[in-house]
Amino acid sequence: MIFPACEGMAVALLENMRVFVRVVELGSLSAAGRNLRLSPAVVSHRLQNLEEHLNVRLLNRTTRQVSLTEAGRVFYEHCQEVLEAAERAESSVAAVGGAPAGSLRVTAPLGFGRRVLAPMVPRFRALHPLVDVRLRLSDHMLDLLREAADVAIRMAVLKDSSFVVRKVADLRRVLCAAPSYLETHGAPERPEDLLDHHCLLLRFPGTQQFQWTLQGPEGPMSLSVSGHFDADDGDVLTRWALDGQGIVLKPVWEVGEHLASGALRVVLPRFPPEPVSLAVLYPHRSLLPAKIRAFIDFFAENVRADLMAMSPDALL
Repeated sequence: MIFPACEGMAVALLENMRVFVRVVELGSLSAAGRNLRLSPAVVSHRLQNLEEHLNVRLLNRTTRQVSLTEAGRVFYEHCQEVLEAAERAESSVAAVGGAPAGSLRVTAPLGFGRRVLAPMVPRFRALHPLVDVRLRLSDHMLDLLREAADVAIRMAVLKDSSFVVRKVADLRRVLCAAPSYLETHGAPERPEDLLDHHCLLLRFPGTQQFQWTLQGPEGPMSLSVSGHFDADDGDVLTRWALDGQGIVLKPVWEVGEHLASGALRVVLPRFPPEPVSLAVLYPHRSLLPAKIRAFIDFFAENVRADLMAMSPDALL
């Protein structure tokens, strides 16, 4: 028989261990607090309770960072094992027949998240009312582990990954510009002509968007393009393109309505950019929680139709 007080202590210990692991992974109490939606004071209190329970110091703290003590290093390794075991236990119950439940953290690119993913979320939750969805939208390539995300939606040329990758579709991309820009600067006739044009670039640490790879009769060719403007928000680039400020590289679904209206025109149609893959990434797990599996299946089953509705030429 498990007494209520003992059960409460076990739950509190498990939560304190989760906080400790996040502090170690993120390197500071404040970062862990933001990640877990706890105040730094609460994080500090939980760590203090854990150290008092173990009667040992786990972390050396300064105003800027924390570092593990030798005891903390050993305990951290065991904490990971315990938390993984708890997650496996929860997942095994869900796999037997439990409904998908809990908080689901999903990251996605800004524009895709706003226009495609966000409208899908209420439909998903109508099917799974016990799941709360937390979206984290950014055109930066967010780190799943650092963000404590369960699922990441990626639009990219996929490379080797330490995560499980489920490819959903290949997305067509185009180079396009406003008629006013083309009238002023002329339309490029060959890929090399882009080097003399104002190209609107998505830039942030780690991005490769300034390297545009186009497909041609003799195979792909990469160009190091440049321009007067760059931004870390893809919607800003679209706005600049519509205002006649330069040539932009975009997935067809994202600019389909502007191409249909004539507000943007395709540039170099005989040399289309290489497509990108739309994929779902999630961490390797022996037993995938029901909430994650349900979301991935729902996304894969619905997103193609949603993109086609936005632009019939969006997919390859």
